[in-house]
Amino acid sequence: MSASDGIAAQYADTTGRAVLETVRNYGVTAVFGIPGTHNLELYRPLADLGIRAVTNRHEQGSGYGADGWAQQTGLPGVVITTSGPGLQNAMSAIGTAFCESRPLLVISPGVPRGAEFRDIGTLHETKDATAMVGAIAEWSRRVTSGTDAVDAVHDAFALFRTGRPRPVHIEIPLDVLEGPADVPAAARAARPLPAPARGDAAATREAVALLTHAERPVIVAGGGATRAGRAITALAERLGAPVVTTLNGKATVDEHHPLSLGSNLRLDAARRVAEGADVLLVLGSKLGEAELWAPRLEARGAVIRVDISAAQLHKNLQAAVGIVGDCAVVVEALLAGLPGEPRRLLDLAAERAAIADETAAALPDTVALAEVIAAALPHDAIVAGDSSQIVYMALANVLRQSRPHSLLYTPTYATLGYGLPAAIGACVAQPLGGRHVVAVVGDGALMFCVNELVTAVEQRLDLTVVCVDNGGYAEIKQNEVDRGIAPVGVDLVQPDWVALANAFGATGRRADTTADIEPALVAAIAAGGVQLVHIPQNHGVHGAGPSTPRGES
Repeated sequence: MSASDGIAAQYADTTGRAVLETVRNYGVTAVFGIPGTHNLELYRPLADLGIRAVTNRHEQGSGYGADGWAQQTGLPGVVITTSGPGLQNAMSAIGTAFCESRPLLVISPGVPRGAEFRDIGTLHETKDATAMVGAIAEWSRRVTSGTDAVDAVHDAFALFRTGRPRPVHIEIPLDVLEGPADVPAAARAARPLPAPARGDAAATREAVALLTHAERPVIVAGGGATRAGRAITALAERLGAPVVTTLNGKATVDEHHPLSLGSNLRLDAARRVAEGADVLLVLGSKLGEAELWAPRLEARGAVIRVDISAAQLHKNLQAAVGIVGDCAVVVEALLAGLPGEPRRLLDLAAERAAIADETAAALPDTVALAEVIAAALPHDAIVAGDSSQIVYMALANVLRQSRPHSLLYTPTYATLGYGLPAAIGACVAQPLGGRHVVAVVGDGALMFCVNELVTAVEQRLDLTVVCVDNGGYAEIKQNEVDRGIAPVGVDLVQPDWVALANAFGATGRRADTTADIEPALVAAIAAGGVQLVHIPQNHGVHGAGPSTPRGES
């Protein structure tokens, strides 16, 4: 036997393999991360298990890539980090997943058992990695054995399937990770999916009674309702109720539907519709300030709230009736309890016009640019965005989408550097010939993660990146001026974006005039591969508009 054969035999069935085998048994086919000295036994079994390894150029990108993948597959995103700095690099992505209620499983090695808190200068030594991640994740667990590690994976998937999906972290001591697994094959099998929570029957009857007699019902759908789109659409048609969503709930109901008012809850015109309801049904949303762009929703009628988490039922808005349960199951029960035939569909033309006017008034040039971009995209495109004005002030409003998770965005954490790696994750999740993915980001946002362009090239993805260049942090510059501060730190040197894209092995294009934008985007999408379209925002409809108090790029 050769030395390499002996090493392979030594590591034939480690805890690392048992953990990844369990993850694979739940259907996960891709992981995101960076190989490192301490996590190699998490990488060894990937090829044998049929799991695709996506190597990002920074672990923050791994977390955001896993998020984009998760939103397309309905499975949790999985990140493998090394100990110490690798795990710390993923912390922003973990915080994002917590704030946006996204399922994320982070697996990392840790110091061997008995070496905790020794502070003796070992490689990647960290004072308390589990406590560090636990401060921002749903939970973080340092396991003590292979069985403990596999149980932690099962616990994570149980949370993702039955609770409010949020990030979890499993730290595996190095001696456990590399040691023989003490886990039988049967214990690594995916556990049966528990029945979805149906909600309290009495509360459901109360909600049905309110909806039956409602004259002006309105439905608000958040990120927790995206799997219930068909039932929500049927309920809206039965009630004749307008539907408005948060950005995380975007396209839960097809935004081309006559009853949809889009993902515009953060606009006054849309909030007025919700606040004027005599019965307001809120599905899967905490109604947070970041999604409202207002301190709170001032509902004047009776409020019904449905959420998988009891802690959400009265958060930010008191409910007359609160139902803890899976939105899809509860909405089906509401439908079954309603008497009579569907009501006549409302004409919402005036409400849509008010929403469009409010959108255009805030940043008219940026909105006009977003309309040009939107018109050039395939009708079923997945669009990933950053906390850039072109996205949250414009494209998110004008882009009408038919399926949830078609806009990848972080309205609560509002981070920069999300859009490109999230788009990569969405691409990895697409079958051959699947939906096209387009990342639309500001120049400031793209510089947070421009290294991930080479990840996309390496993975041989079809991905178009649209860089809307306003010269730095234009909105923060206006914020400074509004406060009497001479602009500082906001006018940024720009690279030659086309040359930079080409240097990464992508194809760079430049749209110098408004008339150039649509042809450039159409050509980029048709050509395939990794494409970057640079749009300097310094002429025509690209000009700067008035500032609003959000975002950076």
